[in-house]
Amino acid sequence: MIPSKTAPEADNSPRSVTILGSTGSVGSNTLELIENNPDAFVVEALTANRNVKLLAEQALRLKPQTAVLADPEGYGELKDALAGSDVTVAAGPEAVIEAAARPASWVMASIVGAAGLKPTLTAVRRGATVGLANKECLVSAGDVFVREVNSNGATLLPVDSEHSAIFQVFDFDNADRVQRIILTASGGPFREFSLKEMADVTPEQAVDHPNWDMGAKISVDSATMMNKGLELIEAFHFFPVPEDRIEILVHPQSVIHSMVDYVDGSVLAQLGTPDMRTPIAYALAWPKRMAAPSPRLNLEEIATLTFEAPDTERFPALRLARQALKAGGSTPTVLNAANEVAVHHFLERRIGFLDISRVVEETLGTVPGGKLSNLDDVANADTEGRRVAEEIVARICG
Repeated sequence: MIPSKTAPEADNSPRSVTILGSTGSVGSNTLELIENNPDAFVVEALTANRNVKLLAEQALRLKPQTAVLADPEGYGELKDALAGSDVTVAAGPEAVIEAAARPASWVMASIVGAAGLKPTLTAVRRGATVGLANKECLVSAGDVFVREVNSNGATLLPVDSEHSAIFQVFDFDNADRVQRIILTASGGPFREFSLKEMADVTPEQAVDHPNWDMGAKISVDSATMMNKGLELIEAFHFFPVPEDRIEILVHPQSVIHSMVDYVDGSVLAQLGTPDMRTPIAYALAWPKRMAAPSPRLNLEEIATLTFEAPDTERFPALRLARQALKAGGSTPTVLNAANEVAVHHFLERRIGFLDISRVVEETLGTVPGGKLSNLDDVANADTEGRRVAEEIVARICG
């Protein structure tokens, strides 16, 4: 699934790239790196959800073969904005899937949420190298997604800073010598808040991450620490290590991005400034490395690195995610679906911050787990999880 470090050298011709979700934080950072290395990459396709203005600006600069908007209502505006260019314009969910099917050798999968699953699978099924920044592919689809990667000869590269860090120091040829994986977490903006203080948290506070510049949904996940729970599930599918040997450690400075502990007592870590351009660059240039404009790490200036165990009482999302992983089957799918619903309603100010985990826990307690044999099973579990979560939200609001 994840290639070994002995992968063949890439040729020197420009790498063709498609970016699914080009207007988000990860997509925009990917384009910046490509623009800084114009001789190394050519852009095949760009897709966005509904940000017509930014997608048009990106398309005029990068000159992809096609620019696609998931929201069909923006088609006319995008077509007008790109009139006179050689960029083909399309819109609608099926057009996004068609963009993923275009012949780019490398695809950035950075569409946020369950909407990214079908386009990413389309790229996987044609054997592309996929930089995975969408958590839901492995969280919601799990074994189904992994089977597709393996059966189609696709290459999956982690883009999240934590999984990229593990990938860079993980000895795949001697995986049985790995004692444990340690995922680090910043702890989010409310690491030192009491439950009483968290009850009054506003959406504006929740999206103001102390270290990372991320979108609203991911920032809220960081604040609840659900992001780390989702990363736990991802790590289980990315790396050949059992669940009980994947640990989470709070590291507020976000300098050590994760660690691998070996049986001889060696602990290997990847360090860097908290800048997504570093892991993106690693995946984009793999198996080589490319220059990135990330600030250089100055340990003398930082001086102190601290660590602490996560508090699952104040941050129950961690407990819920591990329980879902242990249960397996469709339970992680339901976890993710309920969390998306709850975060949406929190950002819309319909429920409180602490209600997010409450909605997820009650949904997991209501929806029975089942097997995931195919994408229809994934879709059905996702739909049921969302339906139940919406009912719970309505009861909280009522």
